[in-house]
Amino acid sequence: MGDLHESIPEGVVSLPVIDLSLDRDQVSRAILDAGTNIGFFQAIEQVINHGVTEQAMRDMEAACREFFALPAEDKAAFYSQDNKKTNRYFSGSTYQTGGNKYWMDCLRLGCSIPVGDSKNNWPDKPQNLRGVIETFTVLTRDMGMELLRLLCDGMGLRPDYFDGNLGGADVIVTLNHYPACPDPSTMIGLPPHCDRNLLSLLLPSTVPGLQFSHNGQWIDVQPLPNAFIVNFGLPLEVVTNGMLKSIEHRVVTNTTMARTSVGTFITPTKDCLITPAEEFLGEENPPRYHAVTYGDFNRIHSIAKHGLSSVKTTDLKKIEESLRTET
Repeated sequence: MGDLHESIPEGVVSLPVIDLSLDRDQVSRAILDAGTNIGFFQAIEQVINHGVTEQAMRDMEAACREFFALPAEDKAAFYSQDNKKTNRYFSGSTYQTGGNKYWMDCLRLGCSIPVGDSKNNWPDKPQNLRGVIETFTVLTRDMGMELLRLLCDGMGLRPDYFDGNLGGADVIVTLNHYPACPDPSTMIGLPPHCDRNLLSLLLPSTVPGLQFSHNGQWIDVQPLPNAFIVNFGLPLEVVTNGMLKSIEHRVVTNTTMARTSVGTFITPTKDCLITPAEEFLGEENPPRYHAVTYGDFNRIHSIAKHGLSSVKTTDLKKIEESLRTET
């Protein structure tokens, strides 16, 4: 590929494909362009050298398949429906969203950087799971932080702008499994949502299912081999005062094929203040969002379950009422 973006037939909407092996200034501008227009992109390199080796990706995919194929009793010790628990295995089939059942299984893990002892809190089956996840997480997190530095270049910010509290919490990794579904009309893999973290990096399945919202329509994502799907989370939209877009997306099911993916999420620390940064404010560009700590943002967003309600509202009484109700 010699151009920054893959050519798209006229009238067809697709994710921008950004070749990370090209000139740094070109890449940073392309990431910024993707963030201001569509909120998603696919990151590749001509020689597949974005920092996450092909071996690490294949090992991660194999570990996912092996974990979800384990007998139920081997996964039971990690099973929990408590969404405040950092490390847990859970099923979405007990939930309902908008009348539709939520059809997926997920292993969610918290990873300190460096991973260190945090891996001792992960499942020990299959045998190589911990080592594979550690290698994959470190490489993917490094890739995400480099993408944020490239974004800083495009926006004229100092390169380490997101290195502190904004991107400094433990990395969250999710192994997601969407079984073949008997009735896709009433069961959705993941309901429409915007991500609550700063940056999301998805190692997708070759099986279709991920969709993003564009001009009132759901658009199928067509993943490329060895590419990561990258999207911007709600805190990044707030910090840039709306310059970058956090776009709603969902996962749909199908009757014949199971789908497995891996998400890596770079997240602010709990006490980090999520607020429009001074660099994005001016006389003609007043704050569009109010300030709230990431811990409160997370809790309110979980209650509201839609969009940027926790930071767009100026009614602080509503926020306080939501927090009191939640606790």
